[in-house]
Amino acid sequence: MTVNSGAPQRVTRRRVRTRARLLDAAFTVFAAKGFGRVSIEEVCEAAGFSRGAFYSNFATLDELFFALYRERADLIARQVADALAGDGPGLDVPASVDRVTDVLLLDVDWLLVKTDFLVHAARDPAVAELLLDHRTRLRQAIADRLVRARGHTPIPAVLGDAEGAARAVVAAYDGVTVQLLLDKDVHRARAWLGQLLTALLTDSSTRSG
Repeated sequence: MTVNSGAPQRVTRRRVRTRARLLDAAFTVFAAKGFGRVSIEEVCEAAGFSRGAFYSNFATLDELFFALYRERADLIARQVADALAGDGPGLDVPASVDRVTDVLLLDVDWLLVKTDFLVHAARDPAVAELLLDHRTRLRQAIADRLVRARGHTPIPAVLGDAEGAARAVVAAYDGVTVQLLLDKDVHRARAWLGQLLTALLTDSSTRSG
């Protein structure tokens, strides 16, 4: 009985490892060649698996691509939420921005994959819905933190409410990542993003001078 009850667990662990290796391999291949130029065979070869292993985890290359995007997008949302979770009711904008920019995934290969996903989404409403859901969750994590700071730390009037400020933060991230795709300078991207977010979220009426 012990052997029988343990067998499914071993199979499950093996499938989890197989899936993870396929996702890792796909990430590398998609970043190098671009989605739409990659075959299932290339992903399998990079992962060291057969097509059977692929089809036991994913029905199509699109499904693998979506799983890969979802995995990285969820990581970014968690990074932002965790970095903003520690403070009390007030918001130390420079310190919070530093924490976010220190941990935020700024990776050129990820941005290449993300850009492919964005282009794909622009032509497919179902894919666009997935991308919009991720962006909504990312904005919500930021807006929730700004709402907690209301009454203690003012939001610049030009941004309106917490939702408006969250949209501005995500737009700033988008702009910085476009530049990063071109110049490949991650260190400068982090510094520029920190400066931009601090300027965005600091009420000019509270600045000295």
